[in-house]
Amino acid sequence: MPILNRAAEMQEEVAGWRRHLHQTPELNFDVFQTADFVAEKLKAFGCDEVVRGLGKTGVVGIIRGRKGDGSTVGLRADMDALPIEEITGKPWASTVSGKMHACGHDGHTAMLLGAAKYLAETRNFAGTVAVIFQPAEEGGGGGNEMVKDGMMERFGIAKVFGMHNMPGLPVGQFAIKPGPIMAATAEFTITVRGRGGHAAMPHGTIDPIVITSQLVVALQTIASRSTDPVEAVVVSVTKFHAGDAYNVIPESAQIAGTVRTLKKEVARKSEERIRAICAGVATAFGAVIEVDYDANYPVTFNHAEETVFAGDIAAGVAGDSHVHRAIQPVMGGEDFSYMLEARPGAFIFIGNGDSAGLHHPAYDFNDEVIPHGMSYWVKLAETALAA
Repeated sequence: MPILNRAAEMQEEVAGWRRHLHQTPELNFDVFQTADFVAEKLKAFGCDEVVRGLGKTGVVGIIRGRKGDGSTVGLRADMDALPIEEITGKPWASTVSGKMHACGHDGHTAMLLGAAKYLAETRNFAGTVAVIFQPAEEGGGGGNEMVKDGMMERFGIAKVFGMHNMPGLPVGQFAIKPGPIMAATAEFTITVRGRGGHAAMPHGTIDPIVITSQLVVALQTIASRSTDPVEAVVVSVTKFHAGDAYNVIPESAQIAGTVRTLKKEVARKSEERIRAICAGVATAFGAVIEVDYDANYPVTFNHAEETVFAGDIAAGVAGDSHVHRAIQPVMGGEDFSYMLEARPGAFIFIGNGDSAGLHHPAYDFNDEVIPHGMSYWVKLAETALAA
């Protein structure tokens, strides 16, 4: 099946929804206007049920097929934006200072809304489609909150599928792989407490800046010397705060960052090494070092059978040569991982073309992607729930 004629016809309408959402970005769980917009659309489409408040501000639309009973398949999009100041200069640029849709969640939401409208019009399937609109993907774990709220059990969801745009992958192409496709994430904050003093008399101090600088370098050995070279691990220090004056060695310094892994044992070993390195450096310099370590999203793990199915659906839309079925895992995190822990399913990437990268202030979702994404969702639902 190529792109649906109806999806192509709806492109401008759906792009209008997308651009409206882009102008009014909201963060984390505070997606109240976005959830209102989604719920109103789903009701207008004639969904059999529109349920709000799952995962605090999530929305689920239920569309029942006209071909008899069957199972329920879940299709998920994320709704939240990022705390970034937009620099695109587009007519539909964010109107909210310090917030923008820099990851394409506006496009994800719009494409799934477009698919929901089509599925509610045609109902050419046996069973039920649950269209899932999730808050707080960008660090809040909204996917986990929706699962904990009993979403899977409440709607009898048997399988669940997700999709994310990928800058650099041409429009009209898809990418997927079985097994780990996105990384588990963790966040750490390390506080070094030394002894401050005059910058001209460092011998009377325990300089936390020097000590913390040693830590920044030492933490890089987790990937280079403590982990099997064929395994994937990223340890990035992304914050360093210390001192307020030119002539004062401060009492303390603090760094923070993230760890990304594809296996539980590598994640466990990385935490152990962070704590051991900090303990050793503290002893060597006579400082006190505190480690706050928080495991965050688990690995996004695609189930084998559902990955083949999703790849075949994508091939039906784009052609088999435009579906990359063995891509390298992406070391970014994704809380769709919680839904894949609860039910079998698969997560796929769809090409966003030659755009700025995700989480960049110049990023914008490519509206040319819309008919491809809509067609994928519709074909997936109709095939998964064929009579």
